[in-house]
Amino acid sequence: MDLGIAGRTAVVCASTSGLGEAIARALAAEGAHVVVSGRRGERARQIADELPSAVGVEVDLKEPGDDERLLATALEAFGEIDILVLNGPGPVPRPAAEVTEPDVDGAIDTLLRPHVRLVRAVLPGMRQRGWGRILAVGSSGISAPLPNLALSNLGRAALAGYLKTLAGEVAADGVTVNLLLPGRIATDRATALDRAQADRSGRPVDDIEEEAIAQIPAGRYGEPAEFGGVAAFLCSQHASYVTGTAVRCDGGLLGSL
Repeated sequence: MDLGIAGRTAVVCASTSGLGEAIARALAAEGAHVVVSGRRGERARQIADELPSAVGVEVDLKEPGDDERLLATALEAFGEIDILVLNGPGPVPRPAAEVTEPDVDGAIDTLLRPHVRLVRAVLPGMRQRGWGRILAVGSSGISAPLPNLALSNLGRAALAGYLKTLAGEVAADGVTVNLLLPGRIATDRATALDRAQADRSGRPVDDIEEEAIAQIPAGRYGEPAEFGGVAAFLCSQHASYVTGTAVRCDGGLLGSL
């Protein structure tokens, strides 16, 4: 299927590894111009060199001005931004009873404030042109808060509320706003969480992974490329009537619809 995004310009946040990288590669495979970004500039440029039409830029979106520099790089390289993929590193695992005010500030600074700034910057152009895609990488914790991930649950839920509100405001302008929620996808982040749980419980990592897999109807962790493919569809011309929703890519992990 031709997704109809060849020649579109896509900015993918935190795309030097994991789910962000998978999305960048999936969009590039569909002919989009892709801006690969992250704190590891060398890795961002390496990935960009492997794609048909891409640039890599080193940015830390918590740093003042880096959001503007990211968008300026995209504009200079490829023109107006049509697709914005919001993504960011997950906060450290922490139970809710141990969350402090500085922890809350850190979660908001990572998972909410930079994304709001980026949306505000690209949205006027999308609305004026009558076409735009805003997609956020969320977490299944938005649907069912995850144990020991209080900070992630907090920050991602706040972003979800903001984006759901936004979706209703811009739908008539041809701009869609959605979230894509991963379950257990085989990334470095998933490995780190499994190791953290193993350390807390004093058990082998293999046991933790086996227990996690046993809860997934698909019987395995997902592949990043599978997640990237769903993201590319939600950014496509064909998904023009899909907005204001959270789509799960989790192998059936959650028991709710």
